[in-house]
Amino acid sequence: MAGLFISFEGPDGAGKTTAIKSIVSKIEAIDSRKVVVTREPGGSKIAEEIRQIILDPQHTEMDDWTEALLYAASRRQHLTEVIKPALAADQIVLCDRYVDSSVAYQGGGRQLGTQAVAQLNDFAIQGVYPDLTLYFDLPVAVGLQRVRKIGAGFDRLEGEKLAFHERVHAAYLQLVAANPQRIKSVNAAQKPDQVAAQCFSIIQQYLVK
Repeated sequence: MAGLFISFEGPDGAGKTTAIKSIVSKIEAIDSRKVVVTREPGGSKIAEEIRQIILDPQHTEMDDWTEALLYAASRRQHLTEVIKPALAADQIVLCDRYVDSSVAYQGGGRQLGTQAVAQLNDFAIQGVYPDLTLYFDLPVAVGLQRVRKIGAGFDRLEGEKLAFHERVHAAYLQLVAANPQRIKSVNAAQKPDQVAAQCFSIIQQYLVK
């Protein structure tokens, strides 16, 4: 496709959303293409409704594979409605989480198997992978502390035990090691402006100047 697809990954509290907001204006200053900011799970009406089901802390009885399938379904709808049309129109898509999140959270965290979850999502996305993925590397305990400070309350996944989040982190590191051309690591322990600057430094190499 003609556009540029960039995903942002990392543990809860890594600062992805904050960095994305800072990066948009920097991209627009040197690239004339429209920048589309979106997120997963969600990003479109149906996908957002699926998000509410997945993350509702009251849904404690949800089966792990049901969770993985709902993420894949939400992703497929989002891809069809938002991402693919934007790329076809030669736009720049900045997506807060994408397929790597499922591999890390359901494959690693839920222990469903990273390969099994990757295969499930391969069926959903049909080969549409990001041109670039920025992984926000941050100690698990630091990320969860940040989420707690916000005071908005934990969603169903954020509220999991520390061991779950440690497995997620380990799965992310495996993804980074296995995909060095696509996934670039960012030090998310820095100050927000430093994180955004490091992200933009990497992204600049993919922009039209």
